[in-house]
Amino acid sequence: MASVGRSGPKPGVETRERLLAAAESLFMEQGFRSTSLREITARAKVNLAAVNYHFGSKDALVREVLQRRLGPLNEARVQYLDRLEAEASGPLPVERILEALLLPALRLSRNPLEHGSTVLRLLGRAFSEPGDYMKDFLPDQYRVAARRFQQALGRAMPHLPESELVWRMHFTFGAIAYVMAGDDALQLVASCQAPEADNPEAIVRRLVPFLAAGLQAPTAPPLDGSPPTLAGTLPRRAA
Repeated sequence: MASVGRSGPKPGVETRERLLAAAESLFMEQGFRSTSLREITARAKVNLAAVNYHFGSKDALVREVLQRRLGPLNEARVQYLDRLEAEASGPLPVERILEALLLPALRLSRNPLEHGSTVLRLLGRAFSEPGDYMKDFLPDQYRVAARRFQQALGRAMPHLPESELVWRMHFTFGAIAYVMAGDDALQLVASCQAPEADNPEAIVRRLVPFLAAGLQAPTAPPLDGSPPTLAGTLPRRAA
């Protein structure tokens, strides 16, 4: 009589998942640079050769950890924005665009099955602790989502030059990453008592009007002190 095969992941798949889980938790706790491969393999209870076999290098392992979290999050953001635009009769207000950017992250933070709060802190670290392995990876991960949100914001603020919009999006993503870093970032302003710092919904409620005000702020004058040109007030070409 033929034996019945055991169900469950194959040994190689299980080892790979244990490495990813161990790396993810250690990167969140200690940072990417401070975490060694020996610490990862010790927590995963595998030998050092397993990292090279499954990923090839620590940099590749870092990218894989972030890819499996960041990819689905950005897809959810784009899908949310698509739905809002399909339901709207014209350009979305800036606040609704920010809602599409932030709400999927808020939902993730509330999902204990996905270790959501840990994932957001991990992604926050990716921005606050950049390295050579991030130089090409993060732009590639955000390219589609960033372009979609740039198009939506451009329609919401057609008077804003594209170069200015790019800068404001850069500041917006930076603020979001800082907030996502959680306690690590709050320690920089430890003397300030931040109420509801552990409440994602309260954070988003405060963050949306703050970011919307920055995105819609008057255009800064040129550095030479001369008055702004009319280019800053003319509608941009449709993207």
